[in-house]
Amino acid sequence: MRVKLLAITALVVSGVIVTAFFVQSLSSSSAQTQTRPRYLPEYAPSGDLILPKNFHEWVYVGSPLTPNALNDGHAGFPEYHNVYIEPGSYEIYKQTNEFPEGTIMFKELQLTRPGQNPDGSRTEPSGRGYFPGPFNGADVTVKDSKRYADTRGWGFYNFNHSEPKAPTAKVKALNECAYCHIASAKKDEVWTQFYPLLDK
Repeated sequence: MRVKLLAITALVVSGVIVTAFFVQSLSSSSAQTQTRPRYLPEYAPSGDLILPKNFHEWVYVGSPLTPNALNDGHAGFPEYHNVYIEPGSYEIYKQTNEFPEGTIMFKELQLTRPGQNPDGSRTEPSGRGYFPGPFNGADVTVKDSKRYADTRGWGFYNFNHSEPKAPTAKVKALNECAYCHIASAKKDEVWTQFYPLLDK
C-alpha cells in the first residue's frame, strides 16, 4: 500500500511539474511575441522621414504590376511594387487585425525587363511574361494618427522614382497620394485587397 501511495504521489508531482513548465513556456512565448522589438520611423531634425533601414529583411506582402504597354504607354505606376511591412507591426496586426501606430509600409519600385512583344511581355526560359529588372526608387507610408491627421492618419513619402533612393523625404500633401488611398484602398488606407497576407 505504501509503495502504491508513493507511486501515485510521484505521478502527481511529475504532472504538476510538466504543467508548470508548459504554462511557463506559453507565457514566455506570448511575452516574446508581445515585446518583439519594432523598427519605428526615424525623422531628421527638419521633420523629413529618414529612409528606413534593412527593409529587405521585412515581411514581404505582394508585388502589384501595371506595365506601360497595357496602359497606352502611360501607366501611372509602371513598375513592380514590391511591398514590405515592418515585422514588429505585422506581429501586432496578426493578433489585432489593425495596423498599430508606427506601422511602416515600404514599397520598393522595380522596373520590368525590356519588352519583346507589343504588350510589353518578353520570353524567358520559364515562358512568356513580365520579369523584374532594375530597382527604381521607393515610396513609404507611416501610420501616426496625430502627426498625419490631415491625411487620415497615414503619412506618404517618395524617396525618388529612380536610383539611388533619397536618404530622406518630405511628407506628401493630401492631393498627392493620400486621396487615392482614402478613396480606394480596402482597409485603413492600405491596399489589402492586393495583399492576401494582410487581407484578413
